Amino acid sequence: MKLALLPLFAVLTFSSSTFAEQASAESVKLLMNKTGAGELGVQAMNQMLPALKNMVPNAPESFWSDYMAEFDSEALVELTVPIYQKYLTEEEVLALNAFYDTPAGKKLIKVQPQIMQESMMAGQQWGQTVAEDVIKKYQQQSHQH
Repeated sequence: MKLALLPLFAVLTFSSSTFAEQASAESVKLLMNKTGAGELGVQAMNQMLPALKNMVPNAPESFWSDYMAEFDSEALVELTVPIYQKYLTEEEVLALNAFYDTPAGKKLIKVQPQIMQESMMAGQQWGQTVAEDVIKKYQQQSHQH
């Protein structure tokens, strides 16, 4: 009986995908630091600020400047770490950290905000073109019937 379980034990023991080491919080935080994830949280908060001001219209500007001074982007990082850990192993996070230390990785971090902004604009234009095409084709089809 013990010999019959040996192949199963061998597969479980040597299968790296089955027991891949979960990424450590430290390596994930390092990755997030390198990629500027905390700064993205501050940017997101700055974008939310007008809507928040509408929700509390009587708050003086000093309230908002004090609130932003106390804003802790680290809290967002802490909330995000388990998500990274869910999808990435320690080996993968270490590889990503090593990549972001290379000239190509550093350049990607530097230009990624512009890439994202321009990609969003291109996506909006593409979506508008698709919507116009759908309307045009529907109108042509409905006139044929």
